[in-house]
Formats: sequence, structure tokens, C-alpha cells
Amino acid sequence: MNTTIITTENDLQTAFAIRKAVFIEEQQIPASEEYDEFDALNAACDHILVYYNAQPVGTGRLRVVDGYGKLERICILEEFRKFGLGKVIIQTLEALTQEKGLTKSKLSAQVYAEGFYEKLGYTRTGEEYMDAGIPHILMKKQFIKA
Repeated sequence: MNTTIITTENDLQTAFAIRKAVFIEEQQIPASEEYDEFDALNAACDHILVYYNAQPVGTGRLRVVDGYGKLERICILEEFRKFGLGKVIIQTLEALTQEKGLTKSKLSAQVYAEGFYEKLGYTRTGEEYMDAGIPHILMKKQFIKA
């Protein structure tokens, strides 16, 4: 398994296809809520793909928001969720965050995934809220300087 930063329109469309399968088809999130102004190459964010056996099966993106690396649109095709790829996506986005000189990250986690993010060092901040009809919580992480 490996990750790449998306640099071509073709790879971006691959990421969109993964997001469509997970968020729109599986979780029933309307397309109008899934895609936004940051879904373009060079749109003030970095998109990544994660591969399993050379097949792109997951994606995520990173934006800088209020001094945080904001991890967004993290998803993996259902049949590949048991291989530790979520951790790989998070670690890749965190490395990009630190390359940008930032020392903290945040994400909007679906409540069912809170335990997963806690294992990776994230802490719940604030109360549960609804986003696209799904309960979420804000989680943050401070990086330890080496």
C-alpha cells in the first residue's frame, strides 16, 4: 500500500469516484453536499489517493484552515477497510500538514469513527452535531515537535 498526492485531472476523477461510492451511494449524502469549491486541482488543498495492490481504493484531502491542517473527505471503498488504509491516509495527511509548517490538525469525524481517530491521537472537542444528516464531532490533534 502506498499513497500519492493527486496532480492530474484523471487521478482527481478517480478520487471523486471513490467518494461517490462511499459518501453518495453508501451513505446517501447528496452530491450537492459532497462536492465543493475545493474539489479542483490547485484549489488551496491537497488531495491524495491510497492504493492497495496497485489499485486506488481510498482518498482524502487537506486544507489549511485557521492554522490547522484540516483533514477532509477521508474514505475507503468498503471491501478494503480491513487493511489499515485509514491509518495510512491519516498519516499521509498529517505529514503534509507538518510539511506546511503546521503543528496541529483537526477533522470532522462521523461519530461511529471516533474510536478510530482516538487511537491515532485525536481528541474530541465540542458537542456532537449533524452534517449531511450524519452525526459528527470535531476532533483535534497537536503534533509533538521532534
